[in-house]
Amino acid sequence: MKRVAFLHTGSFLVDLFKKLIGERYSDLSTFHMVDESLIQDLLANGESPGIVRRIATHAALAESAGADLLVFTCSSTSPAVNVARQMVSIPIIKIDDAMAEKAVGLGRKIGVVCTTSSTVGPSTGLIREHAERLGRTIEIEHRLQGAAFDAIVKGDRETHDAIVTKTAEDLATSCDVVILAQASMAHLQPDLEKRLAVPVLASPHLCVESLANYL
Repeated sequence: MKRVAFLHTGSFLVDLFKKLIGERYSDLSTFHMVDESLIQDLLANGESPGIVRRIATHAALAESAGADLLVFTCSSTSPAVNVARQMVSIPIIKIDDAMAEKAVGLGRKIGVVCTTSSTVGPSTGLIREHAERLGRTIEIEHRLQGAAFDAIVKGDRETHDAIVTKTAEDLATSCDVVILAQASMAHLQPDLEKRLAVPVLASPHLCVESLANYL
């Protein structure tokens, strides 16, 4: 493995993944691509052939730029990534792959916290894919908290964090494991993991750790 590309739909994720990669793989060559229009259009119009085509194009560009592995860090793009995987010869990792696989191994009932409607279907679908692959029977309870996303867009992280924390606490009373379905919530995972009686999972650290299987 020589070079890993990352495709983000939010610029804040560049610094996060640079930090995580630097801590875990100090000599790994990486580059980052950002296309905020993807999540904007997904939220406005849902997945479309145009979205799928653009994601496949990004994958092809990453391969042309010399990437040996591509990581998509947006949960909402999960279905389109399945198409992109057929268009390039390099492996493509979804940010939630490692998290979903771990979740189905931790319990039967999985709670999922989402802050955008575009994440609900892809995230729950990916969990079910991994459960089927591993022969596990699961039940998913998801909570969509759009107000949290509205708050973070306005720069009000305190409100965002309060909503997500309360939602995770509620899910923990009836679920075996709680998933924070978007990377924008990952900073809350350490504290929630300490306080709640069930495991709490977030994708960035698990995703970066899983790269070891390819490197």
